[in-house]
Amino acid sequence: MFDRSYNNSQLKNIHYENDIHYTLQMCQWLLKPIGVWPFVYDRTSRFEQLISIILMATCFSSLLFIILPSGHHIFFVEKDMHLKVKLLGPVGFCLSSTIKYCYLGVKGVFFEQCIKHVKNDWKMVQDPSYRIIMLKYATISRKLIIMCAVFLYTGGMSYHTVMQFLSKEKDNNNTFKPLTYLGYDPFFDTQSSPIYEIVFCMHCFAAMIMYSVTTVAYSLAAIFVTHICGQIQIQATRLQNLVENKDKKNNCDPFALIVHDHVEILRFSKNVEEALREICLAEIIESTIIMCLLEYYCMTEWQNNDAIAILTYFTLLISFTFNIFIFCYIGEILSEQCSQIGTISYEINWYKLPAKKAHDLILLISISQYPPKLTAGKIIDLSFNTFSSVVKTSVIYLNLLRTVTD
Repeated sequence: MFDRSYNNSQLKNIHYENDIHYTLQMCQWLLKPIGVWPFVYDRTSRFEQLISIILMATCFSSLLFIILPSGHHIFFVEKDMHLKVKLLGPVGFCLSSTIKYCYLGVKGVFFEQCIKHVKNDWKMVQDPSYRIIMLKYATISRKLIIMCAVFLYTGGMSYHTVMQFLSKEKDNNNTFKPLTYLGYDPFFDTQSSPIYEIVFCMHCFAAMIMYSVTTVAYSLAAIFVTHICGQIQIQATRLQNLVENKDKKNNCDPFALIVHDHVEILRFSKNVEEALREICLAEIIESTIIMCLLEYYCMTEWQNNDAIAILTYFTLLISFTFNIFIFCYIGEILSEQCSQIGTISYEINWYKLPAKKAHDLILLISISQYPPKLTAGKIIDLSFNTFSSVVKTSVIYLNLLRTVTD
């Protein structure tokens, strides 16, 4: 954070371009292939915007290529309840990814504002120790994104490729060519070449889009919230230095600087919550249902002694559980870090300050009693309690699903 009363040329971080690139790099890698990057980043050319429109049209068409025929097949053609349930998971995940994809485009303006705020903080940070704090939290966000991506892409692509060919198929026809999604037979023969190869590649391409959209949702949340945590730690350091008056520069009141930047943090937190609330709600609903279905698939394949299918489904279950845990962890740490300002305000040697300045700390302590929260649609607060509720609910739905299918 920075003092807006200073001359910008004195405060400019000479490394800010590299720092911004380091912070947004993972998100940029994910957003560009699906065409959303120009919607959230203001410095893009007309050519990039044109390519973005083409990419979005291609990605959206690929997702509809799965949803429409497979959805029709599940609800109007397929009669076997077990097969309906088996197809419901991947098709439901595709539908959820499409909804999140639409939200990424609709909420592009909000994400752009948040990214501008992050860039501005990086550009104006002056103290090297504060820059180190920000880099530390940027590194944390990158590690979280990498872990989410590894779990999701490994399990997801294994489901679309390895499992389709190596898992046990209860089919007497050895020439049967497996596909992840069904429902194309009324339109063309998917067992003949090269139609089968084209459809299979389309399924893999759509899978990459789905996992990219899901990972993007986690990456945006991780980048913004860890950035907030970094700014909170900077304010905590300033509070601890307040008694020694180490941060006094150009006759600027250090406490006024702390209050000003704390207000900026709260405003940024509100913008982040507004940008992510619908996507978080979609993630909560999706994770609860998909975790329930994956638990059911694991139990079913355990009875069939299909080791490849069990391993694939279990990897996906770990992935979805880990990812929703990260979302809830991010929400928990946001509230916890913001509330620490009040604790630190009391724990410093405030009694060594002039009476008026010590009195002003009451403002920070009071505000910290109402920390910002990351919510799912302004309905559910993301926290460890929410994660526990999601896991419990998935088990309840599992018992209900077993009763219906049996």
